[in-house]
Amino acid sequence: MIIKQQYGFLLSQLIKRDFKTKYRRSFLGLLWSLLNPLLLTIVQYMVFSALFRFEIFNYAVYLLCGIVIFNYLTEASTQSMASIVQNSSLINKVSIPKYIYPLSRVLSTGVNFLLSLAALYIVVLASGLEITAAHFCLVFILICLLLFVLGVSLILATLLVFFRDTQFLYSVLLTLWAYMTPIFYPESILPDYMQVTLEFNPMYHFIRFFRTIVLYNEVPNPFYWLHCIVISLVVLFVGIHVFNRNQNKFIQYL
Repeated sequence: MIIKQQYGFLLSQLIKRDFKTKYRRSFLGLLWSLLNPLLLTIVQYMVFSALFRFEIFNYAVYLLCGIVIFNYLTEASTQSMASIVQNSSLINKVSIPKYIYPLSRVLSTGVNFLLSLAALYIVVLASGLEITAAHFCLVFILICLLLFVLGVSLILATLLVFFRDTQFLYSVLLTLWAYMTPIFYPESILPDYMQVTLEFNPMYHFIRFFRTIVLYNEVPNPFYWLHCIVISLVVLFVGIHVFNRNQNKFIQYL
């Protein structure tokens, strides 16, 4: 799955199209990428802060870290899932690598994600937290998250071509996934048997790595690094394999 030079321009145009479509006829436009995570944080902070304020250090930043990371997975994978089906007319007429469509969605939502990080750092600075050299380690986790989301997106885009109910099942799965991930609650409140399941939750590892840096200005221990890179590469390779194995059959179902 290598992007050839002749397809680079097409990919950039698809990213621009997806990005512009998202904010078409929107009065605030790009500001929503900043306001959306902030508003979500305010609402959830008001609801949950009374429950967890004594257990979580700097709850506003803790909460926003989880929201920003999980929202990227939600937005990118949901949009990428429909990318092949929605571009069926173009796929039937033009011979270009089909992976470009989900990839463009992952990258275009990545732009929104970066803007959401700006909102996060506004809260970080307002909370009096320091920004140290440890924050350079965020580059690693952002790359891991991108690879993981791309892998998930390739799998979902393939499944939706053959099973249209995938979008409804995935919506339910995302809701369950969000509640099973310590986004707005501390993992310490979970019973032992549920804490064991966190080890099998990829988003838990990404968010934990992220919070270790942003909240505590610490470089995560080597096991955190290993967990994140292994999860990302495994899911990416599975996604590429599933997509490549089935892409020649897409035209029969579009």
